Amino acid sequence: MPQNWDVERLRAETAGCEQQVFFNNAGASLQPRAVVARVIDHLRLEEQLGGYEAADRVAAELEAVYDSLARLLNCAPEEVALQDNSTRAWQMAFSSLNFSPGDRIVTAANEYASNYIAFLQVAQRTGAEICVVESDQAGEIDLEALEALLDDRVKLIALTHVPTNGGLVQPAAKVGVLARRAGIPFLLDACQSTGQMHLDVEALGCDMLCATGRKYLRGPRGTGFLYVRGAILEHMEPPFLDLRSATWVEQDKFEVRGDAKRFELWESSAATRLGLGVAVEYALALGLENIERRVQGLAALMREQLAEVKAITVRDLGRVRAGIVTFSYADHPAREVMQRLQANGIAVRVTERAATLIDMQQRGLDELVRASVHYYNTEWEIERLCSALRAMADS
Repeated sequence: MPQNWDVERLRAETAGCEQQVFFNNAGASLQPRAVVARVIDHLRLEEQLGGYEAADRVAAELEAVYDSLARLLNCAPEEVALQDNSTRAWQMAFSSLNFSPGDRIVTAANEYASNYIAFLQVAQRTGAEICVVESDQAGEIDLEALEALLDDRVKLIALTHVPTNGGLVQPAAKVGVLARRAGIPFLLDACQSTGQMHLDVEALGCDMLCATGRKYLRGPRGTGFLYVRGAILEHMEPPFLDLRSATWVEQDKFEVRGDAKRFELWESSAATRLGLGVAVEYALALGLENIERRVQGLAALMREQLAEVKAITVRDLGRVRAGIVTFSYADHPAREVMQRLQANGIAVRVTERAATLIDMQQRGLDELVRASVHYYNTEWEIERLCSALRAMADS
């Protein structure tokens, strides 16, 4: 981490650091005090003025959230739509594409369950086909195999940037090059990478990107967003519209918005969106490159120390690895490990087979313990985790 970063200050600005050792940032990070305060302040304003009137008062600040997200992703504010969560954002993009019998959806072996279920549903309805690209020796999508698949039948490449069950970072930018060369839309699920890595949609080459606020961005639950490249907006018809996403211009005619807000619906939570804006600005102020270095450094240290604990097997894949660390503990089911760590004030999570079915089946795994670090974690906390795991072997 850069020398001018004050980790103790960052921890002081994070109330949850006082309560526990928190390694569930891939689930929902601890929010900074400033994020929580902004949400509460607006709820109090709604209490005093009413929801509509309070939203009117902060209209400029709400609009500025689009500017913040545009800076985060290196895109135009008009290419950003706010959503309730990452899955809804992903579904809005995916459901805006048309598939016919014989069309192909190309994805990777570690695709997330919610996305793959949507593929299956569309395949059953339309006769489209799902093509799963094999992984290379590092666990990443095999780029040569992907390129060999790309023909006129492929209508979408969909990839999860950082899978939920390990530290692997997919080579998204290289996939983007292949997608653009072939003229195929590329949908990137950046749910786990947003907020812990520097993301640039131009460098990534993706046409659509979805993310959540609650994970590494440290925003409120119930927030997410969708990026759609301006050049393809007019070719995408959202699965449902309302008076936010379209305008009723005549009794038998409506017009869809020309920007990414065509994917939004009118009703939303102003309070949580304001909190998301604060969280994005908080991350931008720290610098995403700095955050990425810090998170990857802490995760590498955790893997190194876990590997020294008897009966622990670290299960992470990839040439480049992010802040999610997964492991198994011989003779101790993952849920038991999670519960015993929780009893010691250490928060981790379990990732199960059904979350990334294909990858887990191929690796012969049913469940894993997932410990995900963030920049406010410390080396001492990693030592405490490993000490608690060692104590389990002696108990």
